[in-house]
Amino acid sequence: MTEQKKPPYGIIAILFTGAFVAIFTQTLLNIALPAIMTDLKIEASTAQWLITGYMLVNGILIPASAYFIQRYSNRSIFILAMSLFALGTLLAGLAPTFSVLLAARMVQASGAALMMPLLMNVILVAFPVERRGSAMGIFGLVMIVAPAIGPTLSGFVVEHYSWRVLFFIVLPLALIPLALGIFKLKNLTSQNKELTLDKTSLVFSSLGFGGILYGFSAAGQNGWSDPYVLGTISIGVVSLVTFIFRQFKLKDPLLEFRIYKYPMFALSSAISIVVSISMFSAMILMPIYVQTIKGISPMNSGLIMLPGALVMGFMSPVTGKLFDKYGAKILAIIGMSIVVISTYFFSDLSLDTSYLHIMFLYTIRMLGISMVMMPIMTNGLNSLPKKVYPHGTAMNNTLQQVSGAIGSALLITVMNTRATSAGKDLALSGADPASIMKSSLMEGINYTFFISTFIAAVALLLTLFIKKPQIPVTEVEKDRVFTQEPVNES
Repeated sequence: MTEQKKPPYGIIAILFTGAFVAIFTQTLLNIALPAIMTDLKIEASTAQWLITGYMLVNGILIPASAYFIQRYSNRSIFILAMSLFALGTLLAGLAPTFSVLLAARMVQASGAALMMPLLMNVILVAFPVERRGSAMGIFGLVMIVAPAIGPTLSGFVVEHYSWRVLFFIVLPLALIPLALGIFKLKNLTSQNKELTLDKTSLVFSSLGFGGILYGFSAAGQNGWSDPYVLGTISIGVVSLVTFIFRQFKLKDPLLEFRIYKYPMFALSSAISIVVSISMFSAMILMPIYVQTIKGISPMNSGLIMLPGALVMGFMSPVTGKLFDKYGAKILAIIGMSIVVISTYFFSDLSLDTSYLHIMFLYTIRMLGISMVMMPIMTNGLNSLPKKVYPHGTAMNNTLQQVSGAIGSALLITVMNTRATSAGKDLALSGADPASIMKSSLMEGINYTFFISTFIAAVALLLTLFIKKPQIPVTEVEKDRVFTQEPVNES
């Protein structure tokens, strides 16, 4: 892969458009689930598979994205990904039953899973190190703003139209970048035609990441004692350990774990995992609080998150330029401090907290996250040699999916446990059932935000160890880590 003298902005714009639509759809159904449950006559635990299934497919395919990006051209991958995404969107809009809808969502996810690693890799190849911060700042629009806009649009559509309209809004948005990709997109990355896919690794990767994602997602609903939860997590952990050890023996590993020999990449991964877990506290608990306890409509629930999305949209390019000028450390320290403080204030919500106060806190929290995510990720990737960029981007995106599932399951468990305990205490006081339900749930949400404050504080401590990668080190020296003549197993 050769670094371009002048970044091909047209090619990158097409990739950005496709990735934005794909990631935007990931959170589109969160607020629409109750309407889908009513229309298709299904239970909440069944409907949740529309979210869990999407996450599972991402968790299975993203680790394999490093192979596809190295083996095939960015044009071929983009056209295939957007074709699958558009087909899944069309099928979802027309789905007569839940099983067809679930299958369509998984087809959607199979296309979306390849978009983020592909876009990140093209940015790393196209931009020199000193300009990557600005480019990755724009990338932040896709990674964080797109999912934030989804609930707002979903709330409006569900309140006024059928949930199927959501997919028919997305379909033309998917077809436009697909058409541009077919007629305008050119190849930017080089391909290694001799690269082989280790099918055994793919099986262990799928069982490992898929089992962990499913197990932790199901634990939030079924509890940790459920045999399916324990079984799938156990299978996932054993498969993942087997997968990791196998990668060190392969000449062409599916996912290169030796990139963790670079300290700044390892540190960026650790911070990103903690931030993702902490970030899920607001994404999961906010809809429960504003709709169940406050009785706010789906549309207004989505609007609470809109200012935060707009602030992140404005800040992402600004943060990118600041990263190029000052580096990641100062941005990450300031950003994580904001996240810690705002999360702590979220732990003091009440039944009477005003709509504007909730919106303000959420917006400030998103401001802090916008100052952390992209600088941390870019700083870590900058420490890697170019030949393993696809592995770095695949690793980052995989860890986001896994940490998101683990974080959401743990936080839901904490909330439910605390709410149950508070409910028992309130029942002894003789309060009415409706009041007990709201008050105990309120206690559970506040306690979970309090725990999330300490989780965010861990990330803040880790940011103190950030250093700027030693860019002048030659690629030959950096590549020695990856030329240890491993044996290629069949």
